[in-house]
Amino acid sequence: MFVIVRHGNTFAAGETPRRIGARTNLPLTEAGVAQARALGLHFSALGWQFEKAFVSPLLRTCQTAEAILAAQTDPATPEHADFLREVDHGPDEDQTEDAVIARVGPEAIAAWDAHAVPPPGWSVNADQRIAAWKRLFSARPACEDPILLVTSNGAARFALLADAALQHCLASLPSLKLPTGSYGVIRRSADGTLDIAVWGQRP
Repeated sequence: MFVIVRHGNTFAAGETPRRIGARTNLPLTEAGVAQARALGLHFSALGWQFEKAFVSPLLRTCQTAEAILAAQTDPATPEHADFLREVDHGPDEDQTEDAVIARVGPEAIAAWDAHAVPPPGWSVNADQRIAAWKRLFSARPACEDPILLVTSNGAARFALLADAALQHCLASLPSLKLPTGSYGVIRRSADGTLDIAVWGQRP
């Protein structure tokens, strides 16, 4: 089982959110830390003991992983994974959503959210990301314990494009996006088939 978490909030209440990607290393806000702690308690209450933890090297994801793993009785040591790093928004980095839409148009944002088609000027490295997810999904697990992956909204969606069975499940999802402080669960059956058990759930 693969538990994919999006980091907690990086903008305070009342602050205008902006497109923050790989080049902007923001910490969690107080509310973001609370979201991460809530995730840790939630996973602990479910009895999930993570075999491994893969984390984007950005501060916001590392802080989220730290809070989640703090709730584990025998926490895994987090491993940095570049394929989990947020995408580079190019000219839209650190811009408000209104400014981004004014540049690329609402159709481009809709295509990104529904099909992971990046707007012009963004650096996404989709092929490398999808290949990394495929390797992870195909690796034989050492045990049945779940694997934790802490990442960002832009990077998480490529997990759903890395397997034909998961792509078949996309029609039932409202969006590829994970809200901040939420998680998705991809399960692997005994025959290796993958399915989406949860996507975008908050504790």
